[in-house]
Amino acid sequence: HVQLVESGGGSVQAGGSLTLSCKRSSDDTYCMGWFRQAPGKEREGVAFIGGDGITGYADSVKGRFTISRDNAKNTLYLQMNSLKLEDTATYSCAARGSTYCNAGFHAPSFGYWGQGTQVTVS
Repeated sequence: HVQLVESGGGSVQAGGSLTLSCKRSSDDTYCMGWFRQAPGKEREGVAFIGGDGITGYADSVKGRFTISRDNAKNTLYLQMNSLKLEDTATYSCAARGSTYCNAGFHAPSFGYWGQGTQVTVS
């Protein structure tokens, strides 16, 4: 029953920053994550945050991206800094439907998905 809508995508220069948002339809404290998929490539996990606040990041974005959530606004964020050309992809937020992110980046464990927002780094 969870609806997710991403926003904030766009075009940025390499080395620049961008913040993505994902609005949830409720204030449930689900495990939530960001995934991305570039043309011709497999979908990959980017970052996740549990209802307990515990976060995890892909090695490729560690130190550059920060995932956070504002439960008062029912919104998930992904702050992306020092963007690289290889960060270009469609980014989707997802909710697992469970409090803890013990499954990590196992995409099938995330039952709710947004439509995605495009990020282009040039």
